[in-house]
Amino acid sequence: MNLDTYSTWWQPAAIGLAAALAALIAYRIARPLVSRLVAPSPVMHAVLERLHAPLHWVAPLVALQIVWEGVPETLPGIDPVRHLNGVLLIAALTATAIAVVRGVADAVIVRHPRDVADNLEARRILTQTRVLSRIAIGVLLFAGLAFILMTFPRARQFGASLLASAGLSALVLGIAARSVFGNLLAGLQIAISQPIRIDDVLIVENEWGRVEEITGTYVVLKIWDERRLVIPLQWFIEHPFQNWTRTSAQIIGSVLLWVDFTTALGPLREEARRIATGSKDHDGRVCLLQVVETNERAMQLRVIVSSPSAGQSWDLRCLMREGLIAFLQRTQPQALPRIRAELEGLPPDAPGSRDAAGTRNGRPDTPIPPAGLPAGGATPSGSKAAVNDDTGLASLTAPTGGVAPTEGGDPRSAGESHPPPD
Repeated sequence: MNLDTYSTWWQPAAIGLAAALAALIAYRIARPLVSRLVAPSPVMHAVLERLHAPLHWVAPLVALQIVWEGVPETLPGIDPVRHLNGVLLIAALTATAIAVVRGVADAVIVRHPRDVADNLEARRILTQTRVLSRIAIGVLLFAGLAFILMTFPRARQFGASLLASAGLSALVLGIAARSVFGNLLAGLQIAISQPIRIDDVLIVENEWGRVEEITGTYVVLKIWDERRLVIPLQWFIEHPFQNWTRTSAQIIGSVLLWVDFTTALGPLREEARRIATGSKDHDGRVCLLQVVETNERAMQLRVIVSSPSAGQSWDLRCLMREGLIAFLQRTQPQALPRIRAELEGLPPDAPGSRDAAGTRNGRPDTPIPPAGLPAGGATPSGSKAAVNDDTGLASLTAPTGGVAPTEGGDPRSAGESHPPPD
């Protein structure tokens, strides 16, 4: 084809360009006027904000499509131009529909803020809005792609051949995409029944975190140490998990302490109430100290305190634990856990025995060497070994580890058993 064949294109091209510019100018003029009219309506205002970008393409493409439809069929190359403009227009209209869905979702979220004290209802609506809007966007994308494919004759024939074997194709597709469809159905179930919501506190696989995002196929859990745990939606349908904010964010935390049996619990309870009352993380509902366990050495105390949220409960528990330990160190140091040992079978006047006053043989509990024992601690020959002031046993203070040595250093003379000589 030579250039003369397309000489008739100058006039339609100029008309099309003028129409596209006119449509774009008209949109620029009309947009501020429409914004003022819909300003009182949050929903319409949010939708209009989302429509700003796609309408920049829709307006000129609609004008061009009108121009191309009025061009004679004898114009060379008009069919491919119409087809291309139609494909672009379908894509722009699909983007416009998606913008409408996102605008409505934005308006619903704005009308239900979650930065309030009791945001349970807001989080419920937020979860439903996000999950349903993502599903609607997926449907619109699928429909737009289908409409675009239907504009191609060969694609229509391919679709007809697929319909002939729809049963087998559906079976194979269902088996191959079982997990995908399972997650999509799980997303619908979660959006309707809402076992989890945005910003819920969950315990999943022994990990504590908040629901940061719910998509059409998975959930993003923000762990307390800034890690992200990505979990398929179907997992929440098939496995149990803990939701600490299912009906309310309020929670009760516990602090465990091991103390001695001689601990005075009254002052400790008063100190626990004082710490809880003075903390901003305590909501005033519960503050209780109880003895929950005992063993042969100590008793275990449990302090339960209530807080408005899980994060505040963690801070309050740490504050309570630190404060009570400091109180015991300051006022009852003997209350810290200890190991006791008691020696029985010694007469009251025996070396190392103690009387009821805690003194050894009526004397202060100080080490006094027996008469005749040198200052260096050695035991002379023929004398008794020194008494250990801590255990009351006479053999544990000898320098040889339990046997008093004799002159010459022969241990057999002290009664130690050895194998008979050969």
